[in-house]
Amino acid sequence: MANQILITRWLNAFPELAELEPEAKSELLGATQFNQLREGDIAYYQGQTCQNYVMCIEGQTRIFKTSESGREIMLYQVGPGETCVLTTSCLIAGNPFPAESTAQADVLLAALPANVFHRLMISSPKFRHYVLGNYGDLLSSLIMLVDEVAFASLDLRLARRILAETDADGIVSKTHQQLALDLGSVREVISRYLSEWERMGWVRSSRGSIEVLDRAALATYGAGAPEDTRPALRSASRT
Repeated sequence: MANQILITRWLNAFPELAELEPEAKSELLGATQFNQLREGDIAYYQGQTCQNYVMCIEGQTRIFKTSESGREIMLYQVGPGETCVLTTSCLIAGNPFPAESTAQADVLLAALPANVFHRLMISSPKFRHYVLGNYGDLLSSLIMLVDEVAFASLDLRLARRILAETDADGIVSKTHQQLALDLGSVREVISRYLSEWERMGWVRSSRGSIEVLDRAALATYGAGAPEDTRPALRSASRT
């Protein structure tokens, strides 16, 4: 059995699992392994077969899709206490991963082998209820992302992404290029928007990070301010 300290940290992040039926909990504890990824490590590749039901205890992974031209777009992130909707989907359907995942920071994962996952899905109503309920919540979030990509312009998505990434000190620890990859755009367009927002006093860019100076203005903008009230960017594409 894995180290008790790791088990405690895992169950603290996923308290629902501590409430499983005794036999199911015993099987879960006996089969789960703990893995660590360093920042930049690959969690899984597109086309890879899913071998484990993975639960994130610490850190964060980034799930993204790459087009044939090499342009990326981030689908979602997985943080502490969360599972990956694509992992669950691939395990249930038996399909390979349709996207790729990397560690954005050092990550600690609990990995339940696929064969035990399927056995518990049959034998444990509480485990099945947890997995399917969690999967439904994650799928709803993914549908919201599709809706945003399809119907929200890039400037609105950039404002929302900056606010989502801002830490307690008002800092976004990402470069213009990293934000472009998250949003499926190019650095030049992201830089134009950020330069305009810096001129307006909303943000301040520095090497490798962005400081949010006017969170309220960005929030109002990201909520969908009328088109004619948004700053017009000279020669900037909106896609």
